[in-house]
Amino acid sequence: MVNNGGVSSPETPAIGKREERRPRDMALSLAVLLVPIALLLLFYRLVLGGDEPIGMDPEPTLQQARSAAVFPVSAPQGLGDDWHVQSATFKRDDDGATLRLGYVDPDKKPIQLIESSVAPTTIVPAELGDKPREPVGTFRDEARTWQRYEGRPGENALVLRESGRTVIVLGPASSQHLETLAGALP
Repeated sequence: MVNNGGVSSPETPAIGKREERRPRDMALSLAVLLVPIALLLLFYRLVLGGDEPIGMDPEPTLQQARSAAVFPVSAPQGLGDDWHVQSATFKRDDDGATLRLGYVDPDKKPIQLIESSVAPTTIVPAELGDKPREPVGTFRDEARTWQRYEGRPGENALVLRESGRTVIVLGPASSQHLETLAGALP
C-alpha cells in the first residue's frame, strides 16, 4: 500500500487464470435472463391468449351507417365464432359514403368488407389498385352473382354492384373465406 498523506489505498489485485471469464459463464448469465422471459411469453400466449385477434362490436358503426340512410347497409349473419371483427368505420364524403368492416377469418388472415355509395368506377379501382382490371370469374350465392377480381399483389376480391351501392369483399384470404363472408350478407 502507498501512503498518500495518511490515506491508504488498496492495490488492484491481480486476476488469476481461474478468475477469468469464459464463454460458458456468459452463456449461463444469458440463460438466467432468457429463461424467465421465455416463460412469461409462453404464459402470455398459451394461458392469456395473447395471439388471439382483439374483437370489437361493430353495431354502433352499423347503426351510424343505417341512420345516414345513404345506401342499404348489410351486416354478415351466421359467421362462426372463429370470425372476428377488428375494425369498423363509416365515413361520408362529397362523392358518397363508405362503410368498412375489418374481419379476421378462421385462418387468421384479414378480410375487409366495404359497402359504399361511391360510384363503382371510382371505388373499385381505389380499393383493388389503380391499374384497369377485368373480372376473372364470378361467384354465385343464393340470390346474387358477384364478380371475382384479382386485387393488389396477393389479394383477391369479390365485387357486387347494386343500385345505389357497391359491395367489395377484399383480402389475401382464400377464395373460400371471401365467398363465406360474401354469402353471409343478407
